[in-house]
Amino acid sequence: MNMFLHELKSYRKSTIIWTFSLIILVILFMSMFPAFSKETEAFKEIMKSFPEPVRKAMGISIDSISSVLGFYSYIFLYTTLCGAIQAMNLGTSIVSKEVRDKTADFLLTKPVTRGKIMTSKLMAALTCLVITNVAYLVVSTIMVSFVATKEYSYKIFFMISITLFFVQIMFLVLGIIVSVVMPKIKSVLPISLGTVFTFFIIGMFVATTGDSAMRYITPFKYFDTTYIIKNSSYEGAFIIAEAGFIILAITASYVVYYKKDVHAS
Repeated sequence: MNMFLHELKSYRKSTIIWTFSLIILVILFMSMFPAFSKETEAFKEIMKSFPEPVRKAMGISIDSISSVLGFYSYIFLYTTLCGAIQAMNLGTSIVSKEVRDKTADFLLTKPVTRGKIMTSKLMAALTCLVITNVAYLVVSTIMVSFVATKEYSYKIFFMISITLFFVQIMFLVLGIIVSVVMPKIKSVLPISLGTVFTFFIIGMFVATTGDSAMRYITPFKYFDTTYIIKNSSYEGAFIIAEAGFIILAITASYVVYYKKDVHAS
């Protein structure tokens, strides 16, 4: 069987579960907006009582929270957190599973290069994320349009939503480089959760300090939804930084995987 299709089949159940989880999350959160919009002023007063660093850490902007895009960008922070876990878990497991399941020897004796193996796994992982994002985008578009009380910019909504995929790619390649560097990963979930939550906490800290340089440390701060809403654009420096990181991580993964001694036992 084609390795690409084999990997897709292997991660079919996982992709379905994560996709439905993100869909349920956005449906649940956005269904709260009609009730929230009626009590916006009361909510703003409550939020004003919180220190500004706390509001920034929670991703709350008082100026925009009353709009459907402002509310969506607030809940999107936590959607991205879940999506990052999916991507990190996928990246960490898709290569290391051959050693963990003791099938590496069988796979590497086949008449295919390690480069082709890595490419097939990478493309399968990307396809899984694309499927998740397409389904999420369709459902979130319907939900936002359904609950919106005023006109909103679909362009800005799309720009915010697609950053889920951008962040996931970063965690995917990070997971892959971790999987090829570590000799053997017995359990993927602790590594995935630990890594993602560490970067998420760093992101909350960066939000409280306002240090622009520190934003480069965590993928969660590469796309500022407040900036996107105000300027209808991304910050170019972070786009370049992400592209550089992805290229470097993928290149390093191929190099290490080519030279790595892979043992199935």
